[in-house]
Amino acid sequence: MKKVGSYEAKTHLPELLDQVQRGELITITKHGKPVARLVPVEDYDQAQVANTISGIKRFRQGNLLGEDLTIRTLIDEGRRL
Repeated sequence: MKKVGSYEAKTHLPELLDQVQRGELITITKHGKPVARLVPVEDYDQAQVANTISGIKRFRQGNLLGEDLTIRTLIDEGRRL
């Protein structure tokens, strides 16, 4: 897997996208630490997405916000701020 710094990624994005289109995986770093990954769209794994959603749904069961606190209440309160 190729690693490039954020400045190089910014200045050479078209070339990097060509490489990714050919199947290469590219990690973008910032100050030497990985922060993002460029992957071909075909590598997007629908099964992994489905597993993540299932995991979130399982987590929600038994984890309550409070007796009289709902997501709707939090959304409405956020809109008033």
